[in-house]
Amino acid sequence: MSESAVPAPKFRLRESFTGRNAFILVAIGSAVGLGNIWRFPYITYENGGGAFLIPYLVALLTAGIPILLFDYAIGYKFRGSPPLAFKRLHPSAESIGWLQVGICFLIAIYYSAIIAWAGMYAWFSLTQAWGDDAEGFFFEEFLQYDGGGTGGTGISIDFVAQVGWPLIAVWVLLLVALGAGVRKGISAVSVVGIPLLFIMFIILVGYSLTLDGAAAGLNALFTPDWGALTSGTVWIQAYGQIFFTLSVGFGIMITYASYLKRRSNTTGSGLVVGFTNSSFELLAAIGVFAALGFLATAAGTAVDEVASSGLGLAFVAFPTIVSEAPASALVGVLFFGGLFLAGMTSQISIMEVVISSVKDKTGWSRVKTVAIVGGLTAVLSIVLIGGVSGVTILDVVDAFSNNVGIVGGAFIAVVMVTWVYRRLDVLAAALNRFGSFKVGPIWKAMLGVVLPVVLAVLLVMDISDKITEGYGGFDTWVVVTFGWGSLAAIIVASIVLSFVPWHGTSALHEEDPDRDEAGKETV
Repeated sequence: MSESAVPAPKFRLRESFTGRNAFILVAIGSAVGLGNIWRFPYITYENGGGAFLIPYLVALLTAGIPILLFDYAIGYKFRGSPPLAFKRLHPSAESIGWLQVGICFLIAIYYSAIIAWAGMYAWFSLTQAWGDDAEGFFFEEFLQYDGGGTGGTGISIDFVAQVGWPLIAVWVLLLVALGAGVRKGISAVSVVGIPLLFIMFIILVGYSLTLDGAAAGLNALFTPDWGALTSGTVWIQAYGQIFFTLSVGFGIMITYASYLKRRSNTTGSGLVVGFTNSSFELLAAIGVFAALGFLATAAGTAVDEVASSGLGLAFVAFPTIVSEAPASALVGVLFFGGLFLAGMTSQISIMEVVISSVKDKTGWSRVKTVAIVGGLTAVLSIVLIGGVSGVTILDVVDAFSNNVGIVGGAFIAVVMVTWVYRRLDVLAAALNRFGSFKVGPIWKAMLGVVLPVVLAVLLVMDISDKITEGYGGFDTWVVVTFGWGSLAAIIVASIVLSFVPWHGTSALHEEDPDRDEAGKETV
C-alpha cells in the first residue's frame, strides 16, 4: 500500500458557533444575570454612590477584562470544556477544570428556582396577587417557607406545588435548549433573548424615570461620596462585583470559547462583552433606583429605608412598587420578565459547563449527556429547592458556591497557570494571533500579581467571616452540611474524576485542538 493510500487519522469536529456575533451574544447572556439587576445597584449605593464608579471601572480594566481574556484563551487554545482544556494545558491540571464544573453544578441546583419564581411573579403582576403584604405573600403563601435551619428547626423537602411545578417547567425548557446543541439551542436562545432583554429594560427604565420621586432615587444612587475612595473595603467590593458579574473563574467562558471558530477575534470580543455587561448593570441601576425613589416618595420615607438587594429587592420591594405604580401590570411583566430572561441565559451557560465536560470525558452524544446529567441535576434541584426549606438550602449553597467556591477556584487556576505551569506566553500567543489588540506584559502582570492578591483578599475575608460568625443565623449543622460540606464534596469529586481514564471515544482522543473546522492543521 502506498503512503498516499494510508487512511487519515480519525478526526471529529467540535461543535462551534456560527460566528463571532453568536459567541458575543451567548457570552453576554451568561454575564448578564440576576446579579446585574439586584446586586450592582445596591452595591453602588452602599459604597460611595457615583464615586463607586471609579473603582468599578478600575477593577473592570485591571481584573475583569484580564481574567475574561484568560478564560477565553484557555478555551480557545485548548478547544475543550474545563477538564479537557486544563488537561491539554498541563497533564496534571485536569482537577482544576473539574473543580469549576462542580461549582457550576452547585449553582445550577438552586439558580433555576429563582428563574421559576420570576416567571410566576410575571404572571402574578397581572393581578397583583401579593396584595398588601408582599413579604408575607412571598415567604409564607407562595414559598410556604418554614424557616428551616434556624433555632433548631429542621430541614424539610416537602413538595410545594406552586414552586415545584414552575421549577419543573423551567428545567424542561433548559434541557430542551441544551439538547438542541450549540447552534440550534444555546445560540438561538441568546440571539432572541438578549436583544429582547435589553429592549424590555430600556422600556422599564424609560417608564421608571417618569414616576414621581424618580429623581430622589437617582440622587441617592449617584450622589458621590468621595471619601469612600479612601476605603479599602469599597475597592474590594468593586473588584468583587466585577469578578462575580462577568461569569469568569468557573468554566463558562472557557467552555464557550472552545466553540469559537479558529480564526476568531477573542480580544475584541472580550472588550465587547465586558463593557456591554457593565452598561447593562448601569442601565439596571438607573431603573431600579428610579423605581425605589418612587416607592420612597409614595411611602413618605427616605430612599435608604426601601433600598435593598437580592431576594428582598426582587420579590418584596419591587412587587410593592408595582402595586403603587401606574400601569402596574406592564411594570411587573417587564421587570420579572427581564429577570426570567436574564436568569435563563445564565443558567443555560452554567449547565453547559457540566454537560460539555461529561460529554467530552465519556464520548457520549449530547442528547444522552443532557438526558442523564441534566436529568439528574434537575431531579436534585426539584427535590431540594422545590420544598418548604428550599430558601434555606438556596441561601447557604449560594453563599458558599459563589463567595468561596468561585473565588477559590479562580485563585487556584490563575496561580497554577501563571506561576506553576507558566503557560501565559502560550495563552497570549493564542489571543494575539487574530485579536484586534495584543496582550503582553501588562496583561500578564494583572494576572500574575493583581488578580491573585485581589482574589486572596476576597477569599480570606469571606472564609474568616463565615468561620467566626457562621452564616445567616442558620444552625451550625445546616451551614456545615450545605455550605462547607458541598464545597468539600466537589473538591473530592474533582480529584477523583481527574484520575478516571478518558474513554476511547472521548474528545481527548477524537478531537484535535490543532485543526480548524476544515480539518486542516493550524499550528
